[in-house]
Amino acid sequence: MSEIVPLHLAGNNAPVPEEVTLEPSKVVGEIPAELSGQFLRNGPNPRTGWSPHSFSGDGMVHAIALDGGRARWYRNRYVRTPLYEHPGQSRFALAFDRETGRIDYRVTTANTHLVTHAGRLLALEEGGFPYEVAPDLATIGAHTFDGALQTPMTAHPKTCPITGELLFFGYQLRPPYLTYYRASAAGEIVQMRAVDVPRATMMHDFAITRHHVIFMDLPVVFDAAQAAAGGPPWRWDEGHRARFGVLARTAVNDAPVRWFDVTSCYVWHTMNAYENPEGDTITVTGTRVPTLWRSGADDLEGALPVVYRWTLDLRSGAVAEAPLDDAPSEYPRVADSMLGLSHRYGYTTSFSLDAEPDRSQIYAYDLTSGGTRAAHRLPAGHTCGEAVFVPRAGTGENEGYLMTFAHDRGAGTSYLAILNAADLDAPPIAEVHLPVRIPAGFHGNWIPARASGPPRAGR
Repeated sequence: MSEIVPLHLAGNNAPVPEEVTLEPSKVVGEIPAELSGQFLRNGPNPRTGWSPHSFSGDGMVHAIALDGGRARWYRNRYVRTPLYEHPGQSRFALAFDRETGRIDYRVTTANTHLVTHAGRLLALEEGGFPYEVAPDLATIGAHTFDGALQTPMTAHPKTCPITGELLFFGYQLRPPYLTYYRASAAGEIVQMRAVDVPRATMMHDFAITRHHVIFMDLPVVFDAAQAAAGGPPWRWDEGHRARFGVLARTAVNDAPVRWFDVTSCYVWHTMNAYENPEGDTITVTGTRVPTLWRSGADDLEGALPVVYRWTLDLRSGAVAEAPLDDAPSEYPRVADSMLGLSHRYGYTTSFSLDAEPDRSQIYAYDLTSGGTRAAHRLPAGHTCGEAVFVPRAGTGENEGYLMTFAHDRGAGTSYLAILNAADLDAPPIAEVHLPVRIPAGFHGNWIPARASGPPRAGR
Protein backbone atom coordinates (compact mmCIF):
# COMPACT_ATOMS: atom_id res chain seq x y z
CA MET A 1 0.00 0.00 0.00
CA SER A 2 1.49 3.32 -1.09
CA GLU A 3 2.13 6.01 1.49
CA ILE A 4 -0.24 8.98 1.42
CA VAL A 5 1.70 12.14 0.53
CA PRO A 6 0.53 15.15 2.56
CA LEU A 7 -1.00 18.03 0.62
CA HIS A 8 1.90 20.39 1.29
CA LEU A 9 4.34 17.95 -0.37
CA ALA A 10 2.08 16.72 -3.19
CA GLY A 11 1.83 17.85 -6.80
CA ASN A 12 3.58 21.15 -7.42
CA ASN A 13 3.98 21.60 -3.66
CA ALA A 14 6.74 18.97 -3.76
CA PRO A 15 10.24 20.38 -3.25
CA VAL A 16 12.90 20.49 -5.96
CA PRO A 17 16.25 18.83 -5.14
CA GLU A 18 18.78 21.19 -6.72
CA GLU A 19 19.92 24.80 -6.91
CA VAL A 20 20.45 25.78 -10.54
CA THR A 21 21.40 28.74 -12.73
CA LEU A 22 20.24 28.53 -16.32
CA GLU A 23 18.88 30.38 -19.31
CA PRO A 24 15.15 30.23 -20.10
CA SER A 25 14.24 27.64 -22.71
CA LYS A 26 11.91 29.88 -24.75
CA VAL A 27 9.82 33.05 -24.66
CA VAL A 28 6.26 33.08 -25.97
CA GLY A 29 5.11 36.58 -26.91
CA GLU A 30 7.25 39.66 -26.31
CA ILE A 31 8.70 40.81 -23.00
CA PRO A 32 8.06 44.58 -22.59
CA ALA A 33 11.38 46.39 -23.11
CA GLU A 34 10.73 48.66 -20.11
CA LEU A 35 10.92 45.70 -17.72
CA SER A 36 14.48 45.64 -16.40
CA GLY A 37 15.00 43.99 -13.06
CA GLN A 38 14.22 40.76 -11.26
CA PHE A 39 11.00 38.96 -10.41
CA LEU A 40 11.56 37.06 -7.17
CA ARG A 41 9.42 34.70 -5.15
CA ASN A 42 10.04 32.90 -1.87
CA GLY A 43 8.66 29.60 -0.64
CA PRO A 44 9.26 26.45 1.43
CA ASN A 45 11.54 23.80 -0.05
CA PRO A 46 12.56 21.32 2.68
CA ARG A 47 16.18 20.34 2.17
CA THR A 48 15.52 16.80 3.40
CA GLY A 49 12.52 16.40 1.06
CA TRP A 50 10.09 16.25 3.99
CA SER A 51 8.57 18.68 6.47
CA PRO A 52 5.68 18.37 8.93
CA HIS A 53 3.90 21.46 7.56
CA SER A 54 4.17 23.86 4.63
CA PHE A 55 5.30 26.59 7.02
CA SER A 56 8.38 24.63 8.10
CA GLY A 57 10.22 24.01 4.82
CA ASP A 58 13.57 25.72 4.25
CA GLY A 59 13.27 28.99 2.36
CA MET A 60 14.20 28.90 -1.32
CA VAL A 61 14.22 32.04 -3.46
CA HIS A 62 13.44 31.81 -7.18
CA ALA A 63 14.32 34.68 -9.53
CA ILE A 64 14.15 35.58 -13.23
CA ALA A 65 16.17 38.55 -14.51
CA LEU A 66 14.70 40.62 -17.34
CA ASP A 67 16.53 43.34 -19.26
CA GLY A 68 15.53 45.31 -22.35
CA GLY A 69 13.01 42.80 -23.64
CA ARG A 70 15.15 39.75 -22.89
CA ALA A 71 15.11 37.10 -20.19
CA ARG A 72 18.70 36.84 -18.97
CA TRP A 73 18.65 34.02 -16.43
CA TYR A 74 16.73 31.99 -13.89
CA ARG A 75 18.27 31.11 -10.53
CA ASN A 76 17.06 29.39 -7.36
CA ARG A 77 18.94 29.43 -4.05
CA TYR A 78 18.29 28.39 -0.47
CA VAL A 79 18.49 31.03 2.24
CA ARG A 80 21.38 29.84 4.41
CA THR A 81 19.97 29.94 7.93
CA PRO A 82 20.85 27.64 10.86
CA LEU A 83 17.92 25.43 9.87
CA TYR A 84 19.43 25.01 6.41
CA GLU A 85 22.82 24.23 7.92
CA HIS A 86 21.27 21.57 10.22
CA PRO A 87 18.79 19.74 7.96
CA GLY A 88 16.11 17.80 9.79
CA GLN A 89 16.99 19.10 13.24
CA SER A 90 14.42 20.54 15.61
CA ARG A 91 13.87 24.26 15.29
CA PHE A 92 13.15 24.47 18.99
CA ALA A 93 16.38 22.66 19.90
CA LEU A 94 18.45 24.94 17.69
CA ALA A 95 16.82 28.18 18.83
CA PHE A 96 16.15 27.72 22.55
CA ASP A 97 18.92 28.14 25.11
CA ARG A 98 17.84 26.14 28.16
CA GLU A 99 20.36 27.86 30.45
CA THR A 100 19.22 31.43 29.73
CA GLY A 101 15.70 30.80 28.44
CA ARG A 102 16.47 32.99 25.43
CA ILE A 103 15.39 32.27 21.87
CA ASP A 104 17.83 32.80 19.02
CA TYR A 105 15.77 34.47 16.30
CA ARG A 106 18.49 33.83 13.74
CA VAL A 107 16.98 30.34 13.61
CA THR A 108 14.30 30.78 10.96
CA THR A 109 13.16 29.27 7.69
CA ALA A 110 13.16 32.69 5.93
CA ASN A 111 10.63 31.12 3.55
CA THR A 112 7.65 33.47 3.24
CA HIS A 113 8.32 36.80 1.52
CA LEU A 114 10.93 39.10 -0.04
CA VAL A 115 10.98 42.89 0.29
CA THR A 116 13.51 45.63 -0.37
CA HIS A 117 14.23 48.47 2.03
CA ALA A 118 17.10 50.95 2.28
CA GLY A 119 19.11 49.10 -0.36
CA ARG A 120 18.67 45.67 1.18
CA LEU A 121 16.78 42.63 -0.09
CA LEU A 122 15.25 40.81 2.89
CA ALA A 123 13.90 37.25 3.05
CA LEU A 124 11.23 37.05 5.74
CA GLU A 125 9.39 34.58 7.95
CA GLU A 126 7.37 35.71 10.96
CA GLY A 127 9.13 33.51 13.52
CA GLY A 128 12.61 35.01 13.23
CA PHE A 129 14.90 37.80 12.06
CA PRO A 130 14.95 38.78 8.39
CA TYR A 131 17.84 37.50 6.29
CA GLU A 132 19.62 39.78 3.84
CA VAL A 133 20.09 38.31 0.38
CA ALA A 134 22.37 39.59 -2.39
CA PRO A 135 21.11 40.31 -5.94
CA ASP A 136 22.60 36.97 -7.04
CA LEU A 137 20.59 35.32 -4.19
CA ALA A 138 23.63 34.53 -2.06
CA THR A 139 22.81 34.79 1.66
CA ILE A 140 24.50 37.71 3.44
CA GLY A 141 23.12 37.01 6.93
CA ALA A 142 20.57 37.91 9.58
CA HIS A 143 19.59 41.58 9.61
CA THR A 144 18.69 43.22 12.95
CA PHE A 145 18.64 46.94 12.08
CA ASP A 146 21.97 47.39 13.92
CA GLY A 147 20.67 45.45 16.91
CA ALA A 148 17.44 47.43 17.34
CA LEU A 149 15.27 44.45 16.33
CA GLN A 150 14.76 42.35 19.46
CA THR A 151 11.79 40.23 18.36
CA PRO A 152 10.84 38.28 15.25
CA MET A 153 9.70 40.38 12.31
CA THR A 154 6.47 39.85 10.39
CA ALA A 155 6.75 38.53 6.85
CA HIS A 156 4.37 41.32 5.77
CA PRO A 157 5.95 44.71 6.51
CA LYS A 158 4.48 47.70 4.68
CA THR A 159 6.43 50.42 2.87
CA CYS A 160 4.66 53.77 2.94
CA PRO A 161 4.61 55.15 -0.63
CA ILE A 162 4.68 58.72 0.71
CA THR A 163 7.37 58.65 3.41
CA GLY A 164 9.35 55.56 2.37
CA GLU A 165 9.13 54.30 5.96
CA LEU A 166 8.93 50.57 6.63
CA LEU A 167 6.18 49.77 9.15
CA PHE A 168 6.10 46.34 10.74
CA PHE A 169 5.51 44.32 13.90
CA GLY A 170 6.81 41.24 15.60
CA TYR A 171 4.91 38.76 17.73
CA GLN A 172 6.42 36.30 20.18
CA LEU A 173 5.28 33.60 22.54
CA ARG A 174 5.98 35.45 25.80
CA PRO A 175 5.42 39.05 26.92
CA PRO A 176 5.53 41.45 25.31
CA TYR A 177 3.50 39.40 22.87
CA LEU A 178 3.31 42.14 20.23
CA THR A 179 5.78 44.92 19.33
CA TYR A 180 5.31 47.67 16.73
CA TYR A 181 8.24 49.12 14.77
CA ARG A 182 8.73 52.03 12.38
CA ALA A 183 11.92 52.27 10.33
CA SER A 184 12.99 55.35 8.40
CA ALA A 185 13.50 55.30 4.63
CA ALA A 186 17.24 55.10 5.39
CA GLY A 187 16.75 51.85 7.33
CA GLU A 188 17.00 53.07 10.94
CA ILE A 189 14.37 52.00 13.48
CA VAL A 190 12.95 55.27 14.81
CA GLN A 191 10.04 53.88 16.82
CA MET A 192 9.47 50.71 18.81
CA ARG A 193 6.67 50.09 21.31
CA ALA A 194 4.94 47.16 22.91
CA VAL A 195 1.25 46.70 22.12
CA ASP A 196 -0.76 45.29 25.01
CA VAL A 197 -2.55 42.05 24.04
CA PRO A 198 -3.63 39.32 26.50
CA ARG A 199 -1.84 36.34 24.92
CA ALA A 200 0.17 35.11 21.98
CA THR A 201 -1.89 34.84 18.82
CA MET A 202 -0.73 34.05 15.30
CA MET A 203 -0.77 37.49 13.69
CA HIS A 204 0.34 36.84 10.13
CA ASP A 205 -0.41 40.23 8.57
CA PHE A 206 -1.62 43.74 9.39
CA ALA A 207 -2.59 46.89 7.49
CA ILE A 208 -1.60 50.54 7.31
CA THR A 209 -3.29 53.78 6.32
CA ARG A 210 -1.81 57.25 5.84
CA HIS A 211 -2.00 57.87 9.61
CA HIS A 212 -2.66 54.52 11.32
CA VAL A 213 -1.63 50.88 11.63
CA ILE A 214 -4.26 48.17 12.12
CA PHE A 215 -3.44 44.99 14.07
CA MET A 216 -5.59 41.84 13.93
CA ASP A 217 -5.98 39.96 17.24
CA LEU A 218 -7.80 36.80 16.11
CA PRO A 219 -8.68 33.39 17.64
CA VAL A 220 -5.67 31.32 16.46
CA VAL A 221 -3.75 31.13 19.75
CA PHE A 222 -0.51 29.59 20.98
CA ASP A 223 -0.97 26.46 23.09
CA ALA A 224 2.20 25.73 25.08
CA ALA A 225 0.91 22.44 26.52
CA GLN A 226 -0.09 21.16 23.10
CA ALA A 227 3.31 22.13 21.67
CA ALA A 228 5.19 20.50 24.59
CA ALA A 229 3.29 17.27 23.94
CA GLY A 230 4.53 17.27 20.34
CA GLY A 231 1.34 18.60 18.80
CA PRO A 232 0.85 21.71 16.66
CA PRO A 233 1.62 24.92 18.58
CA TRP A 234 -1.44 26.79 17.29
CA ARG A 235 -5.14 26.09 17.72
CA TRP A 236 -8.49 27.78 17.34
CA ASP A 237 -9.94 29.21 20.57
CA GLU A 238 -13.64 29.96 20.29
CA GLY A 239 -13.48 32.04 23.46
CA HIS A 240 -10.84 34.44 22.14
CA ARG A 241 -12.57 37.54 20.80
CA ALA A 242 -11.74 38.66 17.27
CA ARG A 243 -10.82 42.33 17.02
CA PHE A 244 -8.90 44.92 15.01
CA GLY A 245 -6.67 47.38 16.84
CA VAL A 246 -6.08 50.90 15.48
CA LEU A 247 -2.97 52.83 16.52
CA ALA A 248 -1.59 56.12 15.20
CA ARG A 249 1.53 55.38 13.15
CA THR A 250 3.68 57.83 15.13
CA ALA A 251 1.94 57.31 18.50
CA VAL A 252 3.96 57.83 21.66
CA ASN A 253 4.40 54.83 23.92
CA ASP A 254 1.48 55.63 26.20
CA ALA A 255 -0.99 56.29 23.38
CA PRO A 256 -3.83 53.76 23.55
CA VAL A 257 -4.76 51.23 20.88
CA ARG A 258 -8.43 51.44 20.00
CA TRP A 259 -9.97 48.00 19.55
CA PHE A 260 -12.94 47.13 17.32
CA ASP A 261 -14.74 43.80 17.73
CA VAL A 262 -15.35 41.93 14.47
CA THR A 263 -17.16 38.68 13.66
CA SER A 264 -15.00 35.71 14.59
CA CYS A 265 -12.65 34.79 11.73
CA TYR A 266 -9.05 34.52 10.62
CA VAL A 267 -7.36 36.80 8.09
CA TRP A 268 -4.22 35.51 6.44
CA HIS A 269 -3.61 38.57 4.29
CA THR A 270 -4.82 42.13 3.93
CA MET A 271 -5.19 43.73 0.53
CA ASN A 272 -5.11 47.33 1.76
CA ALA A 273 -6.60 49.86 4.16
CA TYR A 274 -7.36 53.56 3.94
CA GLU A 275 -9.08 56.44 5.70
CA ASN A 276 -12.02 58.30 4.20
CA PRO A 277 -11.43 61.99 3.31
CA GLU A 278 -12.95 63.15 6.62
CA GLY A 279 -10.69 60.80 8.57
CA ASP A 280 -13.52 59.29 10.61
CA THR A 281 -13.64 55.79 9.06
CA ILE A 282 -11.05 53.20 8.11
CA THR A 283 -11.78 50.62 5.42
CA VAL A 284 -9.83 47.36 5.47
CA THR A 285 -9.93 44.74 2.72
CA GLY A 286 -8.42 41.26 2.93
CA THR A 287 -9.00 37.54 2.48
CA ARG A 288 -11.05 36.05 5.33
CA VAL A 289 -11.87 32.53 6.52
CA PRO A 290 -14.62 32.00 9.15
CA THR A 291 -12.52 29.50 11.13
CA LEU A 292 -9.13 27.78 11.03
CA TRP A 293 -7.60 24.70 12.69
CA ARG A 294 -10.62 24.17 14.91
CA SER A 295 -9.71 20.48 15.32
CA GLY A 296 -5.96 20.75 14.85
CA ALA A 297 -3.37 21.73 12.26
CA ASP A 298 -4.74 19.32 9.64
CA ASP A 299 -8.29 20.67 9.92
CA LEU A 300 -8.90 23.04 7.01
CA GLU A 301 -12.69 22.94 7.19
CA GLY A 302 -14.01 26.40 6.46
CA ALA A 303 -10.57 27.53 5.29
CA LEU A 304 -11.57 28.70 1.81
CA PRO A 305 -10.81 32.44 1.87
CA VAL A 306 -12.82 35.12 0.11
CA VAL A 307 -12.26 38.84 -0.38
CA TYR A 308 -13.90 40.72 2.48
CA ARG A 309 -14.33 44.32 3.63
CA TRP A 310 -14.48 45.86 7.12
CA THR A 311 -15.34 49.54 7.75
CA LEU A 312 -14.36 50.84 11.18
CA ASP A 313 -16.25 53.93 12.37
CA LEU A 314 -13.81 55.93 14.49
CA ARG A 315 -16.62 58.07 15.94
CA SER A 316 -19.08 55.42 17.09
CA GLY A 317 -16.86 52.34 17.38
CA ALA A 318 -19.19 50.38 15.09
CA VAL A 319 -17.96 47.99 12.42
CA ALA A 320 -19.68 47.23 9.12
CA GLU A 321 -18.41 44.08 7.41
CA ALA A 322 -19.36 41.93 4.43
CA PRO A 323 -17.84 39.70 1.75
CA LEU A 324 -17.10 41.30 -1.61
CA ASP A 325 -17.16 37.99 -3.48
CA ASP A 326 -17.90 34.31 -2.98
CA ALA A 327 -15.08 33.01 -5.21
CA PRO A 328 -12.28 31.51 -3.07
CA SER A 329 -9.04 33.43 -3.59
CA GLU A 330 -5.88 34.44 -1.76
CA TYR A 331 -2.66 36.44 -1.99
CA PRO A 332 -4.29 39.88 -2.30
CA ARG A 333 -2.15 42.70 -3.70
CA VAL A 334 -2.52 46.32 -4.75
CA ALA A 335 -0.21 48.66 -6.60
CA ASP A 336 2.59 49.57 -4.17
CA SER A 337 1.91 53.25 -4.88
CA MET A 338 -1.59 52.88 -3.39
CA LEU A 339 -0.62 51.11 -0.15
CA GLY A 340 -2.43 52.78 2.76
CA LEU A 341 -4.35 55.07 0.38
CA SER A 342 -7.81 55.01 -1.16
CA HIS A 343 -7.56 52.67 -4.13
CA ARG A 344 -9.76 51.35 -6.89
CA TYR A 345 -8.13 48.05 -7.89
CA GLY A 346 -6.89 44.92 -6.13
CA TYR A 347 -5.68 41.53 -7.32
CA THR A 348 -5.94 37.96 -6.00
CA THR A 349 -5.38 34.39 -7.21
CA SER A 350 -7.99 31.63 -7.07
CA PHE A 351 -7.61 29.25 -4.15
CA SER A 352 -8.16 25.49 -3.89
CA LEU A 353 -7.29 22.77 -1.36
CA ASP A 354 -6.74 20.22 -4.14
CA ALA A 355 -3.17 19.01 -4.63
CA GLU A 356 -3.68 19.35 -8.39
CA PRO A 357 -6.46 21.84 -9.17
CA ASP A 358 -7.71 22.00 -12.75
CA ARG A 359 -6.32 25.48 -13.33
CA SER A 360 -5.71 28.82 -11.63
CA GLN A 361 -7.45 32.11 -12.23
CA ILE A 362 -6.08 35.59 -11.53
CA TYR A 363 -8.70 38.11 -10.43
CA ALA A 364 -8.75 41.89 -10.70
CA TYR A 365 -11.31 43.65 -8.50
CA ASP A 366 -12.77 47.07 -9.25
CA LEU A 367 -13.69 48.17 -5.73
CA THR A 368 -15.49 51.35 -6.76
CA SER A 369 -18.18 49.34 -8.52
CA GLY A 370 -19.06 47.01 -5.65
CA GLY A 371 -16.10 44.69 -6.12
CA THR A 372 -16.76 43.54 -9.68
CA ARG A 373 -14.28 40.90 -10.78
CA ALA A 374 -12.39 40.38 -14.02
CA ALA A 375 -10.52 37.10 -14.46
CA HIS A 376 -7.67 35.61 -16.41
CA ARG A 377 -8.05 31.82 -16.73
CA LEU A 378 -4.85 29.88 -17.16
CA PRO A 379 -5.00 26.88 -19.53
CA ALA A 380 -6.21 23.57 -18.12
CA GLY A 381 -3.47 21.96 -16.05
CA HIS A 382 -1.72 25.29 -15.43
CA THR A 383 -1.62 26.74 -11.92
CA CYS A 384 -0.01 29.80 -10.38
CA GLY A 385 0.43 31.65 -7.12
CA GLU A 386 0.50 35.30 -6.10
CA ALA A 387 0.25 37.83 -8.92
CA VAL A 388 2.39 40.95 -8.37
CA PHE A 389 1.40 44.28 -9.92
CA VAL A 390 4.21 46.08 -11.78
CA PRO A 391 3.36 49.62 -12.97
CA ARG A 392 4.16 51.20 -16.28
CA ALA A 393 6.13 54.39 -15.76
CA GLY A 394 3.95 57.47 -15.20
CA THR A 395 0.61 55.71 -15.68
CA GLY A 396 -2.59 55.15 -13.73
CA GLU A 397 -3.38 52.77 -10.89
CA ASN A 398 -4.38 49.78 -13.04
CA GLU A 399 -2.02 50.42 -15.95
CA GLY A 400 0.78 47.93 -15.78
CA TYR A 401 1.51 44.23 -15.59
CA LEU A 402 0.70 41.28 -13.37
CA MET A 403 3.57 38.81 -12.95
CA THR A 404 3.40 35.32 -11.51
CA PHE A 405 5.23 32.01 -11.69
CA ALA A 406 2.99 29.35 -13.27
CA HIS A 407 3.31 25.57 -13.46
CA ASP A 408 2.43 23.43 -16.49
CA ARG A 409 1.48 20.09 -14.95
CA GLY A 410 1.59 18.22 -18.27
CA ALA A 411 5.10 19.37 -19.15
CA GLY A 412 6.33 19.26 -15.57
CA THR A 413 7.95 22.68 -16.00
CA SER A 414 7.23 26.28 -15.04
CA TYR A 415 7.20 29.74 -16.57
CA LEU A 416 6.89 33.42 -15.72
CA ALA A 417 3.58 34.81 -16.97
CA ILE A 418 3.34 38.55 -17.73
CA LEU A 419 -0.26 39.80 -18.08
CA ASN A 420 -1.87 43.11 -18.96
CA ALA A 421 -3.42 44.11 -15.61
CA ALA A 422 -6.04 46.28 -17.33
CA ASP A 423 -7.15 43.55 -19.73
CA LEU A 424 -7.21 40.13 -18.12
CA ASP A 425 -9.29 38.71 -20.98
CA ALA A 426 -6.26 39.10 -23.24
CA PRO A 427 -3.65 36.35 -23.67
CA PRO A 428 -0.43 36.80 -21.69
CA ILE A 429 1.84 39.51 -23.06
CA ALA A 430 4.74 37.09 -22.56
CA GLU A 431 5.60 33.73 -21.06
CA VAL A 432 9.20 33.04 -20.05
CA HIS A 433 9.47 29.24 -20.06
CA LEU A 434 12.02 27.28 -18.04
CA PRO A 435 13.28 23.70 -18.39
CA VAL A 436 12.72 23.14 -14.67
CA ARG A 437 9.83 23.22 -12.20
CA ILE A 438 9.28 25.99 -9.66
CA PRO A 439 7.30 24.60 -6.69
CA ALA A 440 4.26 26.45 -5.42
CA GLY A 441 5.34 29.05 -2.87
CA PHE A 442 4.23 32.12 -0.98
CA HIS A 443 5.11 35.75 -1.75
CA GLY A 444 7.52 37.84 -3.78
CA ASN A 445 8.11 41.09 -5.61
CA TRP A 446 9.37 42.74 -8.75
CA ILE A 447 12.64 44.56 -8.03
CA PRO A 448 13.51 47.17 -10.69
CA ALA A 449 17.15 47.19 -11.79
CA ARG A 450 17.79 50.55 -10.11
CA ALA A 451 16.70 49.03 -6.75
CA SER A 452 18.65 45.78 -7.00
CA GLY A 453 22.22 47.08 -6.87
CA PRO A 454 24.97 46.09 -4.46
CA PRO A 455 23.89 45.57 -0.85
CA ARG A 456 24.84 48.16 1.73
CA ALA A 457 27.49 47.43 4.30
CA GLY A 458 26.58 46.50 7.86
CA ARG A 459 23.78 44.61 9.54
